[in-house]
Amino acid sequence: MQNNRLKNKEKKLLERFIRYVKIETTSSSDSQSSPSTSCQWDLLKMLKQELCEIGACDVILDENGYVIARIPASPGYEDVPAIGFLAHVDTAPDVSGKNVNPLVHENYDGKTIKLNGTEICPQKFPDLAKYIGETIITADGTTLLGADDKAGVAEIMCAAEYIISTKEIKHGPIEIFFTPDEEIGRGMAKFPMEKAKSVFCYTLDGDGEGMIEMECFNAYSATVKIKGNVTHLGAGRGKLVNAIKLAAEFVQMLPAQESPEATDARFGYYCAHSISGSLGEAKVGLLLRDFDKISMERRIKAVESIAKTIEALYPGSSVELSFARQYGNMADYIGKESPGVKLLFEAVQRCGAEPAEKIIRGGTDGARLSEMGIPCPNIFAGGHNFHSREEWAVLSSMGKASNVIVTLAELWAENFKK
Repeated sequence: MQNNRLKNKEKKLLERFIRYVKIETTSSSDSQSSPSTSCQWDLLKMLKQELCEIGACDVILDENGYVIARIPASPGYEDVPAIGFLAHVDTAPDVSGKNVNPLVHENYDGKTIKLNGTEICPQKFPDLAKYIGETIITADGTTLLGADDKAGVAEIMCAAEYIISTKEIKHGPIEIFFTPDEEIGRGMAKFPMEKAKSVFCYTLDGDGEGMIEMECFNAYSATVKIKGNVTHLGAGRGKLVNAIKLAAEFVQMLPAQESPEATDARFGYYCAHSISGSLGEAKVGLLLRDFDKISMERRIKAVESIAKTIEALYPGSSVELSFARQYGNMADYIGKESPGVKLLFEAVQRCGAEPAEKIIRGGTDGARLSEMGIPCPNIFAGGHNFHSREEWAVLSSMGKASNVIVTLAELWAENFKK
């Protein structure tokens, strides 16, 4: 009976996940609206409606694209501190998220999964070998899948439906948050903090089964505006200062050994992610990442030094820099010995996964929420190889992540009922 129950929950979870990934929600850093793209509204509106249908309370979708809902405490557990669960609806603009065609590979045989123009093989992704006999979900090879973070969205929705529909789960107040634009670093920019009541929150935005993340990069973006000097090309000798050429040299001066493709573990990086312009003016977009604040200051000074070098090498040019802090290392705000963290490790273990702490070479909405006053570690969601056409997810891992949500609700009630 218990096995049939788990299979039924996984079936519902898969149905939700498939439904959500088919909806395009790609965000865009070129837009200043919130959400940054109109397509995100489609999923946000669907989630609002579905939350109402399953019986959630106080469901809102505000003008900036934030969905907030509540599950009232079980009778007698009203004094338990409120906790929240968070996921983002947008997908990364790195790879197309339009017309996603999800493929379900049941009883995975351990062999290469062949897709359109690419493949997912155990040699390249060794974790695949752990899931022989399991259900693997991929896209068709022409787009990303969107498990980042629609796996987390589906897991929260399934857990919420289960908690509301069954009287077996004793829990305190629960909040649900769905956000736009996480992938472009603006997921919490307009979050209505005054509406949140949680004392602790959990993001469902991690990857492999059992992973718990409580430390991430400090993140800055930098915009480099380079002005040259335009003259007729036929009379350019000694006069022309080509802004495009200078922008290319600026990027070339960034330390090659400190790029995303050359670093891992706790090493930060510089990344030029965009370049545009003309002879007269060019613009470079940079990302600066490091776990340590002092190292981040070093990176900012290095960019400033390169700007001065360009101006010195090319009289008549000018380089204007602007820096924006995107998020900080959530380790500075999450107490690893806090009750919320201890209960998380216990919940993961109870749900049949082996808890393992991992650093994030990136960030989450949870990092920003932690800075804003609600500690928010990140929980695995069961996806792998995000932001690529070779993205894949494991249904059983997704099921365990959803069960972790339910178990956390129970553990908070057990430990904090007065």
